[in-house]
Amino acid sequence: MERNLISPIMMPLSKPALATVAIFTFLAAWNDYIGPLLYLRSDYNFTVAIGLATFRSVMRTEWNLLVATSTAMILPVIVLFFLAQRYFVEGIVLSGLKG
Repeated sequence: MERNLISPIMMPLSKPALATVAIFTFLAAWNDYIGPLLYLRSDYNFTVAIGLATFRSVMRTEWNLLVATSTAMILPVIVLFFLAQRYFVEGIVLSGLKG
């Protein structure tokens, strides 16, 4: 019976911590370069980070394509941050209150 009483109290208070873990996990997977480079063999399956690195060449770099791809790569991260910003602020406010 205690478990049913604790769960409704505990879950709303842990939303900021869960949102933080979700953001950091997403960022780690989104920006991973070495892991997919080791186990992916086909260019078709490469991640966005590896695709961004392939825009740089030895002789000539197309800077306009590199900047456009970098912008496209950072947009989902910015959108995710603005969607989860409320939980970060809520976590800061709740941690600063004395009860």
